[in-house]
Amino acid sequence: MKEIKYGIIGVGNMGSGHLQSIQSGKVPQAVVTAIADINENRLNIQKEKYPNSNFECFASGAELIEKGDVDAVIIATPHYGHPELAIQALRKGIHVVCEKPAGVYTKQVKEMNKVAEESEALFTMMFNQRTNCLYRKMRELIHTGAIGTIKRINWLITDWYRSQSYYDSGDWRATWEGEGGGVLFNQCPHQLDLLFWVTGMMPKYVHAYCHFGKWHDIEVEDDVSAYLEYENGATGVFITSTADAPGSNRFEVLGTGGKLVCENGELIYYKNEIDEREFNRTYQGGFGQPKFEKIIVETDGENPQHVGILRNFTNAILGKEELFVQGTEGLNGVILMNSMLLSTWLNQGIEIPFDDELYLEELNKRRKSSQKKRSKDLLLDTEGTY
Repeated sequence: MKEIKYGIIGVGNMGSGHLQSIQSGKVPQAVVTAIADINENRLNIQKEKYPNSNFECFASGAELIEKGDVDAVIIATPHYGHPELAIQALRKGIHVVCEKPAGVYTKQVKEMNKVAEESEALFTMMFNQRTNCLYRKMRELIHTGAIGTIKRINWLITDWYRSQSYYDSGDWRATWEGEGGGVLFNQCPHQLDLLFWVTGMMPKYVHAYCHFGKWHDIEVEDDVSAYLEYENGATGVFITSTADAPGSNRFEVLGTGGKLVCENGELIYYKNEIDEREFNRTYQGGFGQPKFEKIIVETDGENPQHVGILRNFTNAILGKEELFVQGTEGLNGVILMNSMLLSTWLNQGIEIPFDDELYLEELNKRRKSSQKKRSKDLLLDTEGTY
């Protein structure tokens, strides 16, 4: 029985979690043969944690890709490095799992996607929230017409509080030069991906208000409110913050045939008896609205998260199943992140697609004055934070 040999690039918070998943046997037919990190101490931590393992250690991801005995790599470095390392691996025919986000700016992600499309290697994004049964069921209901034509999309996602100690755990965190953004790039890539994946719709216009270091001693955004417009006339609101306590997580998609509300671990379907547009045309009573049925939606209950993505990727390489997440789809979330920041920087609404070079120019202005923080370089336990 063939095993897929993985190299893990970056063994900080997320990379060490992926290592633990494979080492503990949660990903059948996967084995870690190499790890890499520019911080030698992190390599030593993993060698001590797994003294009987035979993985080789490298001082950089580039070195692992060139010299490591691997079939696939998991890229779990700070964000700027994602496209560069993915491109290097894909050109060598090495399969790639890339942590979110796909990159910091659209230009680099488009370059990565071009290489991915030309490579025979498989490429996926670690969009583990797509494995959540609630979001999978929402997508299924919407794509089969259960709520008719979408009119409004709202997501209030503020339930990932972060203290200052979190931001101080790495000198690259929450800086323009090290991370390239804040809550949009670190916590929200999953939700921004799901906005498109669940609904099948990408906004054509974004007007956002991002606040930088409003609640924390950081350079980047920690509080965002964005207004969205879609081609079919639908509108939306996306609100996020890392300083709300207690926070909220309510994802609501309203259509002419009803609405779906995902909140507090359950999915509720409000099913209109008659399509709202037909009711509007035919109802003669003045006051009144379509009758509806409230349904608590049953799901398969499965939510394998990161392990689910790794299992699928391993099986896809082995030819056992189709790839669940196409890596090139990571561009969608980066478009939304960039459009929200660009809207704030220019103080105007942004049409999508926007000028990739203009965004990079504005980002680089902020990178020039960016400063690394003093940090304790801590490995944090990420269990239960996603």
